[in-house]
Amino acid sequence: MPSTSAKIDAYIAKSSDFAKPILEELRQRVHSACPEAEETLKWSAPSFTYKGKILAVMAAFKQHVAFNLWHGAKVVGDDAQAAEGMGQFGRLQSVKDIPGKRIMAGYIRDAMKLIDAGETKGGTKAAKPKPAVVPPDDLLSALEENPAAKATFDAFPPGKKRDYVDWIVEAKREDTRQRRLAQAVEWMAEGKARHWKYENC
Repeated sequence: MPSTSAKIDAYIAKSSDFAKPILEELRQRVHSACPEAEETLKWSAPSFTYKGKILAVMAAFKQHVAFNLWHGAKVVGDDAQAAEGMGQFGRLQSVKDIPGKRIMAGYIRDAMKLIDAGETKGGTKAAKPKPAVVPPDDLLSALEENPAAKATFDAFPPGKKRDYVDWIVEAKREDTRQRRLAQAVEWMAEGKARHWKYENC
């Protein structure tokens, strides 16, 4: 029998209805390909370990589920869709978005082989440095008017800054942008990262 965790049961139970079958299917696929996998919570997300090493992580968001093989960049390679969502398989919005069972099992077993070979962390074949974070003028102006929010933003690492900047600049409508800008400043004034809700799951 697979080694399951009540914490993962609870995580899935409180996830959105669309996400539950996706999470359950991913869970089943991991245990099918890797019977030795054990479940735990890491970064407040359901995670699977193999021989004590991280094998995979999955997470439910408002409109999609993400699945990330810890060694995915080396396993999935050019098939990865990480640019479209967290993880190598893009934004999973239904079970049919998951790669076929045979393909997924192959990815998981390849990741297991890397762990068996002594790989200790994920990585990319040729990681490209991300461009510097350039906050838009309206965000900079709003931050200047709110010292607490500015202090939080200035203290953020580049990734957390980029989360807010991308969220604001990707708004398609001006009113949406203004709402996001106001929400961003409010959250940062409280010391919160863009995805604080998921960090505190």
